[in-house]
Amino acid sequence: MLDMVIEARKASISTAMEVRRILPFRKKRMVGPFIFMDHAGPVQLAAAPSITDMDVLPHPHIGLSTVTYLFNGEVMHRDSLGVEQIIKPGAVNWMTAGKGISHSERFENPAALAGTSLEMLQTWVALPEKYEEIDPAFNNYQPGQLPEYDDKGIWMRLIAGNAYGLKNDVKTHSPLFYLHVKLDKGTMFGLPREHSERAIYIAQGTLEISGRKYGKGQMLVFGEDNDPGIRAYEDSVIMMLGGEPLGERYIWWNFVSSRKERIEQAKADWQEGRIKLPPTDDQEFVELPQDRSRPSDPPSPQALS
Repeated sequence: MLDMVIEARKASISTAMEVRRILPFRKKRMVGPFIFMDHAGPVQLAAAPSITDMDVLPHPHIGLSTVTYLFNGEVMHRDSLGVEQIIKPGAVNWMTAGKGISHSERFENPAALAGTSLEMLQTWVALPEKYEEIDPAFNNYQPGQLPEYDDKGIWMRLIAGNAYGLKNDVKTHSPLFYLHVKLDKGTMFGLPREHSERAIYIAQGTLEISGRKYGKGQMLVFGEDNDPGIRAYEDSVIMMLGGEPLGERYIWWNFVSSRKERIEQAKADWQEGRIKLPPTDDQEFVELPQDRSRPSDPPSPQALS
């Protein structure tokens, strides 16, 4: 019934921010256009030596869109377009890198984490070849702009794309779906049928499929012909995602491209300062890793974000 189960691995994106990295995986680089997924937190502010130790310094991207989505906490996004956006729970923050962008994610409001914790997911969506070199852009979509469904033990919010008859105005560049779903214990549900590649990431709780249980930190990958009955073994929070495949992509550090030589160009562009820094956050940045791996070797746990 399952094509694959991916176990999240530990990685660090800053001195005090450890994440569970789900994609890319050696045996499954992409699900639809999704090529990267990190789950950060819950992080208690008291556990960090300093709130600034959680910051992700300015760093570059090409050939993808980043999608930042928070369960709890608050993050300040700044990018080389001059955008400054406070990211709050339930909002969708969609940054398209295209031909090149840099951004930072900083935790500047201790009050936003007082009495709670930071928990967020970041995914990367690879761009179709014809859009890989488009101009960079950033869009913020508030929860009220995102359709929700709530009935019989299941609540869901459509982050992007279309699924289960839901759709929204989040700008995407290829067919996909991305959902935040909460399930009550005992709830039965099925996979959306609009897309050929589908996966479920279990953020909290336990699911049961054909008598077997799967838990927190696992991604369940399903093929096009699979349509299993899925039951929430306990109250659970899951992220559902997928879409249509784009073809082979190369990945190295924060760079994604259909061409290896484009990644080599991006390395040089960052090294030589040709990718601008955020104008209000340009005093420090992440250096190009001294990593001799080739594009599409399994990425080491650098400050990917």
